[in-house]
Amino acid sequence: MVNVVAAMKPLIHGLVKLAGLSQQTVEVEPGTVMNFWAPKETKTVVNKKPNKPVVVFAHPFAGDAILMWFPQVLALTSQYSVYVPDFIFFGGSTTSRPDRSAEFQAECLARGLRKLGVEKCTVVGLSYGGMVGFKMAAMYPELVEALVASCTVIEMTQSVAHQSQKKLGISQWSELLLPETVEGVKFLFAVLFSNRKEKAELLEALIVRDGESSNITSYPQRIHLLWGDDDKIFNLDLAQSMKEQLGEKATLQWIENAGHFAQLERPFAYNRHLRRILSSTYDSQ
Repeated sequence: MVNVVAAMKPLIHGLVKLAGLSQQTVEVEPGTVMNFWAPKETKTVVNKKPNKPVVVFAHPFAGDAILMWFPQVLALTSQYSVYVPDFIFFGGSTTSRPDRSAEFQAECLARGLRKLGVEKCTVVGLSYGGMVGFKMAAMYPELVEALVASCTVIEMTQSVAHQSQKKLGISQWSELLLPETVEGVKFLFAVLFSNRKEKAELLEALIVRDGESSNITSYPQRIHLLWGDDDKIFNLDLAQSMKEQLGEKATLQWIENAGHFAQLERPFAYNRHLRRILSSTYDSQ
């Protein structure tokens, strides 16, 4: 699925531009730049504030962000101001800093959004993007109004990382990202693309020792868990456990016959759930 979408990249870029977005490069700080797909009017007017509720799509650990989220972008731009960032070391976003943590990604994203005039938003994060989304919700509660987290975890503990590696048939992340065989290279390109070394470092930086987790269980925002019922990396049982950990402010919905990339596998079903979540978030204000 990811490879098919990548082959459609020129068409997807064209459709997204027709929907009103343009690629923009934001200097977060000297030596650190982030690529965004953002409403094209923000490119002509510096710090122009959005005139619609803002939805930020945080991508998984595969491909350029817009390739992961284009069905949602095309479905939502008429009602919402949509922003699709590429994390550092994805899609042209780079840094000279050595920090590879999810906290650093959350910091860069928050600063980049503010430079684009965003004051409040709902973050929709899938997999790695969901982990960054949880960090962002904790670090910047004044910015993040709600979080939609799909097929992810709050923190990648050693035990969760081990279970994920076992499901992928690897013993460490470097086996996936720095393959030594033809079969390994094929598997890599089915999951990831460029900047392999930096991405391996990003994954290793995610892992928290068991017992050293920050155990954040209270968020001021509403947390909506939106899952593929056949996710083989972070399964539905894990999602239910997260809902219980997060408490009364969390909801859990799932999409039947969908795996880890539910937003691409069943985009219409994913979008229906997402529209309802966004409507409940903004209609209540």
